Amino acid sequence: MHTRRDFAKLALASPLSALGARLDSKVKGVMLGAQSYSFRAIEPRNVDTAIDACRKTGLGYCELASIHIEPEGKEALAAFRQNPPLDQMKQVRRKFDSAGVVLYALNYSFRDDWSDLEIENGFRIAHAMGLARITASSTVSVAARIDPFARKYKISVGMHNHSRIRPNEFATPDDFAAAMRGKSEYIAINLDIGHFTAAGFDPVKFLDEHHARILTLHLKDRKKNQGANLPFGQGETDIRGVLKLLEAKRYPIPAMIEYEYQGAADPITEVRKCFDYCRSALA
Repeated sequence: MHTRRDFAKLALASPLSALGARLDSKVKGVMLGAQSYSFRAIEPRNVDTAIDACRKTGLGYCELASIHIEPEGKEALAAFRQNPPLDQMKQVRRKFDSAGVVLYALNYSFRDDWSDLEIENGFRIAHAMGLARITASSTVSVAARIDPFARKYKISVGMHNHSRIRPNEFATPDDFAAAMRGKSEYIAINLDIGHFTAAGFDPVKFLDEHHARILTLHLKDRKKNQGANLPFGQGETDIRGVLKLLEAKRYPIPAMIEYEYQGAADPITEVRKCFDYCRSALA
């Protein structure tokens, strides 16, 4: 189990370069950030675009989706996973530091059909970036293959949930428990509160009970019973309750905005709206 002190140490694992002024998006002690997947429609495969979007939205913490570092094309992507350009990955970190944005975690989703080499290379990429955290949209079964590499590199992996309730998928509290049972403390949780709500569960209760194993949160608003993604405040996800709990209990867990609903404006404008909603919820 991670202690509060452990998480405090992890939070300091992203030192900023003196080249960039720190972009502060902490509100009442709650770290608000962006999952860079939110900006996928602007220009994927370009990490500079993701960094620029974070700065334009005012969000100083980023969970970097792998689409912003991976090449386009099936063959190029396969080559990347077999032999990632680690020097370029180090440069990615320097770019974030120079921009004053905390690169908090890498979102890198391990697949069941990947070789051990491909799985380990995800950790090598995160290690090159100087990161202590990976989030992964992966299956329950692949967690057992991930664990040895997580131990080797001392990188925690937050398993990401979706709303689909079916075998080998992360959706229910029992799915998370199964993935962590018998594993090291490096197998953890990346809780998507919108998907959790759509699957019929209470994210506020789960956060309070399992905060020690939660690396990051994904913020989105969905209706219950597999309902649609909606603009913040229009769904049934208790975003406010989650943020107020983070504030009250001082849990050092960043809340990453993940823009997935069909907004009327461009992604940067829509993510700013989400950020404004979160600030209002904490007011």
